Amino acid sequence: MNDYFCGWYYKCQSERDTLAVIPALHRTGGKTTCSIQLITEAASWSVPFPGSAFREDGGQVAIGENRFGPQGLHLHLRAPGLLATGTLRFGPFTPLRYDIMGPLRYVPFLECRHSVFSMRHTVAGTLQINGVPRVFQNGTGYAEGDRGRSFPKGYVWTQCVLPGGALMLAAADIPWGGLHFTGVTAAVLWQGKQYRLATYLGAKAVTIQNGAVTIRQGHACLTARLLEPAAQPLRAPSGGAMVRTIHEHAACRAFYRFQIGEDTLFALEVPNASFEYEFSEKGSV
Repeated sequence: MNDYFCGWYYKCQSERDTLAVIPALHRTGGKTTCSIQLITEAASWSVPFPGSAFREDGGQVAIGENRFGPQGLHLHLRAPGLLATGTLRFGPFTPLRYDIMGPLRYVPFLECRHSVFSMRHTVAGTLQINGVPRVFQNGTGYAEGDRGRSFPKGYVWTQCVLPGGALMLAAADIPWGGLHFTGVTAAVLWQGKQYRLATYLGAKAVTIQNGAVTIRQGHACLTARLLEPAAQPLRAPSGGAMVRTIHEHAACRAFYRFQIGEDTLFALEVPNASFEYEFSEKGSV
């Protein structure tokens, strides 16, 4: 594949601090480069590297002196306006029972394939970011990845560790044989159970509008609503190159409701959600 990207997303959160680290490899026009992005509640940075700085071996990824994997991450990032150093250790990952893409993982022409590595795990350690320590003791983490050619033109993505579990929800405009449809996928951990809502299981987006998304699958209904307007810019792939600007809330107020039939499993407003809302209102469901 000539135009290609693959990226990993590691979110780490404590009662006081939130950060996400995004190492990525990208190839376009025969040229390979890589990058590391760092986002906190108040700022974001993107640090470029040559393609030769990237190494991957047995689930471990390294870009220069920076290392990432299921056991944790180590940063030694120097760039204009950024000095980030330190090590975070991860506890055992909580994977999904089966691939978040389901049978769609075998479709050869999708522009983006999503993976969820861990819905929830512990995080411990300290990172110094521009001289400010960010300490994680009994912190929580989330890990996912994407690969393909481009992020969807329009999409919404959100993730949150809840008091009784965790959730991830995504809805995106999917090109399919010259047509387009809205594909959805969501995973919910709640009180020891896993729930899955997805297009390949019959789920549909009921509404995507005004910072909110509702998806329904049979008797199950999941709603996520963004409650804060501000977000930090991030780079995203288009045709393999990191030339698109999107915006992410690393830790923001959001509302989630999950219902099965007449039973409401939870209806919560949380202060620590991650949220990307890249649907224009004109293109909303």
